[in-house]
Amino acid sequence: MFLLLNVLKEFEMTVWRDFQQSWFSVVLSLIRKKQKGLDGGKAKKKQTEEERKVKANDREYNEKFQYASNCIMTSKYNMLTFLPVNLFEQFQEVANTYFLFLLILQLIPQISSLSWFTTIVPLALVLSITAVKDATDDYFRHRSDNQVNNHQSQVLIRGSLQKERWMNVRVGDIIKLENNQSVVADLLLLSSSEPHGLCYIETAELDGETNVKVRQSVSVPAELGDPNNLATFNGEVVCEPPNNKLDRFCGTLYWRDKKYPLTNQNMLLRGCVLRNTEACYGLVIFAGPDTKLMQNSGRTKFKRTSIDRLMNTLVLWIFGFLVCMGVILAVGNAVWEKEVGSLFQSYLPWDPPVDNFLFSAFLSFWSYVIILNTVVPISLYVSVEVIRLGHSYFINWDRQMFCSQCNTAAEARTTTLNEELGQVEYVFSDKTGTLTQNIMSFNKCSINGQAYGEVTETEGTQQKRLDFTPFNPLANPDFCFYDEKLLESVKVGDWHSHEYFRLLSLCHTVMSEEKSEGELVYKAQSPDEGALVKAARNFGFVFRSRTPGTITTTELGRTVTYSLLAILDFNNIRKRMSVIVRNPAGRIRLYCKGADTVLLERLHPCNQELMTITSDHLNEYAADGLRTLALAYRDVSEEEWEVWSESHRSADKAVDCREDRLAAAYDKIEQDMMLLGATAIEDKLQEGVSETIALLSLANIKVWVLTGDKQETAVNIGYSCKMLTDDMMEVFTISGRTVQSVRQELGNVRERMIELTRERGKDGGMEGWAEASFPGNGFREGQEGDGVAGDDQLQGSPCPLPPTYLMDNISGEFGLIINGHSLAHALEADMEVEFVSTACACKAVICCRVTPLQKAQVVE
Repeated sequence: MFLLLNVLKEFEMTVWRDFQQSWFSVVLSLIRKKQKGLDGGKAKKKQTEEERKVKANDREYNEKFQYASNCIMTSKYNMLTFLPVNLFEQFQEVANTYFLFLLILQLIPQISSLSWFTTIVPLALVLSITAVKDATDDYFRHRSDNQVNNHQSQVLIRGSLQKERWMNVRVGDIIKLENNQSVVADLLLLSSSEPHGLCYIETAELDGETNVKVRQSVSVPAELGDPNNLATFNGEVVCEPPNNKLDRFCGTLYWRDKKYPLTNQNMLLRGCVLRNTEACYGLVIFAGPDTKLMQNSGRTKFKRTSIDRLMNTLVLWIFGFLVCMGVILAVGNAVWEKEVGSLFQSYLPWDPPVDNFLFSAFLSFWSYVIILNTVVPISLYVSVEVIRLGHSYFINWDRQMFCSQCNTAAEARTTTLNEELGQVEYVFSDKTGTLTQNIMSFNKCSINGQAYGEVTETEGTQQKRLDFTPFNPLANPDFCFYDEKLLESVKVGDWHSHEYFRLLSLCHTVMSEEKSEGELVYKAQSPDEGALVKAARNFGFVFRSRTPGTITTTELGRTVTYSLLAILDFNNIRKRMSVIVRNPAGRIRLYCKGADTVLLERLHPCNQELMTITSDHLNEYAADGLRTLALAYRDVSEEEWEVWSESHRSADKAVDCREDRLAAAYDKIEQDMMLLGATAIEDKLQEGVSETIALLSLANIKVWVLTGDKQETAVNIGYSCKMLTDDMMEVFTISGRTVQSVRQELGNVRERMIELTRERGKDGGMEGWAEASFPGNGFREGQEGDGVAGDDQLQGSPCPLPPTYLMDNISGEFGLIINGHSLAHALEADMEVEFVSTACACKAVICCRVTPLQKAQVVE
């Protein structure tokens, strides 16, 4: 009998072990397959696809490359994988694994003193509750995916437009989009119902901006506007492989033995919405998981909160305590069996297979683990899941988070991460459109050293805004300006004032729509451009219309058409935009507007005195919280234009390093310019921003603002929204332009923080804490702390950091301001830790004149 029991026990343990190993391998394989399915084979293609070739209206050709379909999947499970994958995820919880282990122990009769039902019932209950919650969350993901995948689109198939589901669209198909429709995939714009092949899109789902943007169809013959001709279109596109760069696209269209360069201006990305355009046609380049929208979204994964990790740690400690108790009791059992139990062997012999006191103690250890299993709180996980579910409903019902303007309530999209909202330590915010309303108004300006817009109100009188209607019938009645001196300057024919507003009416990418005679509607890609064009309109320089080769304006009642020779695009690296135009008299002139930091250094040396005056005006405007731009021009000779035009054309058609070549060409002609003046635009704070930041500060949440504005503008906004306050102990500024100067300034900031905290500690009866923790001022021995770097530091050796615990113990409210030049050095590998430790000790941080890439680096 005993032999049979041993055989059965061995068989039971072997079967369970084999089942556990096979189950684990099955789950792992299912998870790997699931990940591959979600990525749409992206990992494999990323290794092999160096360029993409797409032929229009040829599915057989395109299917050879096995491009992804347009079906998207953001869900985590399906009917087959739900049970194994969900169980695998749940057994990442230490308590669940522990109780599974306990269940296995209870199946061994020699050590089990409790029935296995006592463990499997609560374990099954916990697993079931969590599984139901996860299944519910994933059901909504499936439903959302199905809604998107089953949207209808018009696809050109065998010469006729047919309705197809989004999921059935393939790379190389030609799609027809109509006004207010969402873009089905990443499309190459072939033709548009709008004049000159233009179309307008809204990109809110991609970048959060609601401004209408303009896209241009490829510069092929106009016959592609006819669906019959599109059915025979067989052009081939060779372009870059799928990537997540929303603002970049490089490719070439080959058709009828000609090459046409393709840029991001020719692309309609998935997630955009067609606006103010009756219809357009596009060629699918990237579909489904290969689209830039999905490349940026990443795959759905199992997320663990800090409370989950904390509970796992606590359970491990409790389990350790349980093991210690079991060991102590097992040792006691061994001592008792040896000293006392052996005396009763004649009457109460050990049950086989126990043959000595040590083996008896070993079995007793596992018996005590089973008996004391209630020490590990499996119900804690159930309680937390129920609390999370309740929190999600409280969020949905919260009336204080209801937006009455949009008639939208808060919505908890997941029930697993709610408590993370209460553990936020840092909030990173942009300025424009987040802290401010993103509604721009032309407020002040500087023209040829003369400042306009400063209005002094006399006591008892209120300044009246100017009425432009008698002077200009095309003026916008909603435009608000008070300084009559500027209008008089335009009326008397001041050349600089005329040239100033002529630049504003020409140097932009705004589109104009004339609904009726004199009723102009401007569609601007950015509110800054819209505000400047509206200002020029009211002062008599009215932008009327544009084509790919001309710009038409009305200047003081006279219609003038300029030949648009080139547009030198704005980007976040150049921080400026230029146009080159030829006036009716045949003179060629370049007009440029941009950030003063980059434009002023490209001026002709004869502008030195004017530049000094204008810089003072710019600083004054920025101190008032206004957004500033500098304006300049230069005349271009016919010979210079011919030479530059040829270099620009070759750079534009380049396949490799096209953007770098264009930037070099732009930089070559944007030199030795003449300064015209500066603009100052007001962007008011959003309602409730100050109160919100004050509440965040009370919750000990630190706010970092990352903006591209001037330092003075950003600081003014910081004080306006009460992010920076006069009650702060000190506000530090980092403005160094070299690695050594930035490192020195960071060291000085830490030294000052420690000094102020030490003084505060002495006042509060905490004297000695800083001296004991940090003997010195943050510099190496032998270095002076007077702002001059020592020899070691000049050789590139890093300034030593104070001990981490000392920086963590810094008390007091500090602010830190750093500009883009300094931030570029501060984010380098050898200085990154110094910057982060210094900034994290501050209550508020403002990073100004930063690029989008630097914003991402700071958050990372």
